[in-house]
Amino acid sequence: MWDVHLLHINDFNMGCLALGGFIVIFSMLALFVKDKLYINEVVLGTAFGIACGPYGLDIVNPRSWGSGDSNTVTLEFLRIVLATGLFAIGVELPRAYMLEHARGLLIFVVPTMAAGWIIVAALIHALIPPLPFLSTLLISACLTPTDPIICSTIVGGPYAIKHIPLQLRRLLAAESAANDGLAYPFLSLAVYLVTMGEGGVGEAVGKWFVVGWVWEVGFGTGLGAVLGIMFSWVLRKAYQKGLVDRESFVAQYLALAVFTTGIASALGADDLLAAFAAGSAISWDGHFNTRTEGQLFSSVIDFIINCACFIYIGAWLDFSAFHPSVPGLLGAEEGLLRVNLELGRLFVLLIGIFALRRIPIAMVLYRWVPEIDGWKEALFAGHFGTMGVGALFVSTLALTRLPPPPESGPPTTQQELLASVLHPIVSFVVLGSIVVHGFSITFFSFGKKASRRIAWYKDHKRRQSSPDSLSASTSKDEEPEPAINGGLAEGLNRPSFHSTSDSLDSGLPTAAVVMRSTNGVTPTIPAVTPNGGIEMNRMGRPGAGVRSEESRVSASSCHHRVGQCSLADGG
Repeated sequence: MWDVHLLHINDFNMGCLALGGFIVIFSMLALFVKDKLYINEVVLGTAFGIACGPYGLDIVNPRSWGSGDSNTVTLEFLRIVLATGLFAIGVELPRAYMLEHARGLLIFVVPTMAAGWIIVAALIHALIPPLPFLSTLLISACLTPTDPIICSTIVGGPYAIKHIPLQLRRLLAAESAANDGLAYPFLSLAVYLVTMGEGGVGEAVGKWFVVGWVWEVGFGTGLGAVLGIMFSWVLRKAYQKGLVDRESFVAQYLALAVFTTGIASALGADDLLAAFAAGSAISWDGHFNTRTEGQLFSSVIDFIINCACFIYIGAWLDFSAFHPSVPGLLGAEEGLLRVNLELGRLFVLLIGIFALRRIPIAMVLYRWVPEIDGWKEALFAGHFGTMGVGALFVSTLALTRLPPPPESGPPTTQQELLASVLHPIVSFVVLGSIVVHGFSITFFSFGKKASRRIAWYKDHKRRQSSPDSLSASTSKDEEPEPAINGGLAEGLNRPSFHSTSDSLDSGLPTAAVVMRSTNGVTPTIPAVTPNGGIEMNRMGRPGAGVRSEESRVSASSCHHRVGQCSLADGG
């Protein structure tokens, strides 16, 4: 008999099956899911990963990869995901954006991170005893950075492009990229304080300043900027001499991010900040942006990497860690202390982080940040302090600097106790952030639609109950909307209106584009800014070209109650 084994089931095959299957299914429903439900790959990828992971179908288990050292696999995989995302944000921001908006970024980023770091540490210390405050400072440092992957996915989505001002979207993207790299000093200080030796606090603070700020942040930023300027000059010369084609520029999009990360990591610098600095510097003169404009390959790469990342995170989550107690510190006098990680405490911690980590300081600082116009935008900016890939990366990096917890028996030192509870706390907060922030746009959208429907219903009932306006309101309700400029019957050639608000306050003036379809099909209409220009996709790239004649409409001349509009250009 033949000894034939037809099935070859291993981790790699199952990983490819999960990733490929998700992308195929999601791509088939992308238009409906993204444009109608406003749900992105972050939420769905995480849910799919949970379904495929050890607590679902058990076909993907990242914790079994790497010959038992899964933290190394997780650390390096998330490092590449973050580096490419930060490089992309740096490239997509307008030229010299970081220099021109340095004042607003410094005022918003540094105080927000510092205040959030202390506030979250205090919450953890109060809700999860018996962790000392120094240990909670390290856990809080992992939750300090705003995640650039989730943030860019949300603020670059269709709803955000239509309703969130461009300057606010750019600020959130730049802030998430900058403070993700600036998480290193907060982590370094906490690690040095937790692991400080006989030198005490003075030695820990000295090492933190020299290593954490001067070398990691200062040298890392300078290294990334120099590499970006050098790459930009080389690519420009190669293009002028006809040595590089358009497609090769897109390939550099990924290659330069990985190259910068490799050099910075090898030199012990802040690789994430270096990648962001390189992306900002390479697009400083606009040449790289011009050459890659309109290329979809970079967007496809971002999409695939994001899907793979959040499927990995969903399958990686260890739900067994969320139970009433974790073996705690074995002390000589106190006996066995137990760290309480019951779900009730974790939910209270999550709510406290959402409410206090960023919103209060954002509501105070927005008056000095030119990019934030009003308290509503400040509330939005404070709310969207997403925690995700960056938090898991920093927490995994922290574990490499702490002694590992014992494989059997309770921890015997505070450092081992911290290492045993770090990932469970951070991963629970990350999961909560993915759910809350991932569905926020969906809730905003359906809430706005519901409020409009309720307002229309109340107005309709009021007009019906009025004897003087009964006949008029009935006539208006039954009269079909008139076609403008001789539109065909059934609305085939009726103008399509697409307005965007430049503020979270729907009462501010807006602009719209009126487009006439000549073939009975309503064309895709890009969002426009209040000054009449076409709004940019994500962080400043032009939207799809307008295929038909346009006429701009001022929202102040649109009377929504009776469905009448006056065309500014006579169209």
